[in-house]
Amino acid sequence: MSFSVEPSEKMIVGNSEAILRLMKTIQHIANSSSNVLICGETGVGKGLVAQTLHLMSDRKDRQLVRVNCAAIPDQLLESELFGFEKGAFTGAHQKNIGRFELAHSGTILLDEIGDMPLALQSKILHVLEDFHFSRLGGNGDIKVDCRVLATTNHNLEQCVREGRFREDLYYRLNTVKISIPPLRERSEDIEPLLDYFSREIVNNNGKRVLNLNDNGVFDFLCQYSWPGNVRELKHVVENLMLLGDWPTVREELLVRQTDDLDTNESKTEPSSTSVKDNVEEMRLDEQVPSLKEVKRIAVQEAEAQIMRKVLLKTDWNRREAAKMLQISYKALLYKIKEYGLNRGNGDTGCLLYTSPSPRDHG
Repeated sequence: MSFSVEPSEKMIVGNSEAILRLMKTIQHIANSSSNVLICGETGVGKGLVAQTLHLMSDRKDRQLVRVNCAAIPDQLLESELFGFEKGAFTGAHQKNIGRFELAHSGTILLDEIGDMPLALQSKILHVLEDFHFSRLGGNGDIKVDCRVLATTNHNLEQCVREGRFREDLYYRLNTVKISIPPLRERSEDIEPLLDYFSREIVNNNGKRVLNLNDNGVFDFLCQYSWPGNVRELKHVVENLMLLGDWPTVREELLVRQTDDLDTNESKTEPSSTSVKDNVEEMRLDEQVPSLKEVKRIAVQEAEAQIMRKVLLKTDWNRREAAKMLQISYKALLYKIKEYGLNRGNGDTGCLLYTSPSPRDHG
């Protein structure tokens, strides 16, 4: 299922219960003037949700003004938000209109507000109370009418407890809260997203180097955990369809997924039959594997070791293990089969490079 609003060409795509609830929430609150706090990991589509809220509202004919609170230096953020008068500071040669004024009658999006410095948070709180402020270096009172949307990839409740975010500002922003789950928790959305982005790339570029249905590419991508969420998925699809180098992309994804696993679980004793052991025991007359092949096997071996430990820890509750490993349930089942893991004592749980013996050629 896809959900689109004009004039935007971008769409919220998915079939999961989470996406269906998200779409319904957007429809219910779009025409409200209430503040909305949109939470989720990097790459889940927080900006797209904000854009959709604006374009479905009665403010859609006015501007959606974006402010990236994480990208603008602290010393410049206040002047960006509220503007300044000529002569307000060195280099202020003319009056500058701030983002809040630009958003009058429209919507302002405070992107990654969890990164906003504390000193400025108090000023934002004051504006949100009555939408009055003054430009830097000015005495005039400016009143604006705009809707405020904010996004964050931080746990703001924890930031409040740690004193890094004002509690009163949190509750002011949190009139309506939208939480977007990561892609690994809604694996049923991966297939429609792959289909959507592949068609979009073909339409935009007029060519396709790799068919995603070739060589098990589609199945692998559906079972990958996507630590970078929808943004990572889009970039991978674009890379594959324009360049077609699936072996390299697959290796990079395996490395990335392994790096994303719980580091505590990765600090395990190596198995008795590891890549290291095999390399140390290798005879000089044996065929030597390429470094690329060694890296691939090492990554898969590490995955197998971690998976076995987590499965034992959960008494082979595979759904619980998938949550701990931060991969989809389908991906876990695929990897259990791929690595030959089973509940008995006979699983190997590792992948070995076996160089051919001279006898094999005789």
